[in-house]
Amino acid sequence: MPRRGRKPRARAQAPRRPQRHKDVLHRQGGHRANDFRCVGCRLDVSLDAPGTTHRNHCPNCLVSLHVDRRVPGDRAADCRGRMEALSVSARPDGEWMIIHQCLSCGELSANRIAGDDNALVLVRLVLKPLRDNSIAHRVLLTL
Repeated sequence: MPRRGRKPRARAQAPRRPQRHKDVLHRQGGHRANDFRCVGCRLDVSLDAPGTTHRNHCPNCLVSLHVDRRVPGDRAADCRGRMEALSVSARPDGEWMIIHQCLSCGELSANRIAGDDNALVLVRLVLKPLRDNSIAHRVLLTL
């Protein structure tokens, strides 16, 4: 049954709150200006990395992109290929380095680990050369 003749109640007009800031940008380029989307696991990754200045790999799956040429953070590489983590190496001071290989051009590079990298994935990566001798041989030739 339709309602009849009711007048809407007048509400007291409260002052409007300012609209809160939204993280999502509805345009080409994605969510936040300081994030990137991992090409491996598709998670949004913040560029802020504890223990390093330039984040260049996903802390979840350790996949990277071939973006740096000679200096970390220069973003001057033309390849832009996907870089898979091959192994882990240790510096004389004990710092761990992830050895990445570009799937497009085959270049190898060593990258510092970050403080928020997935510890289980790092340990699996450390044990990987024990299963496959060819990986250990390629990594030793790089260093």
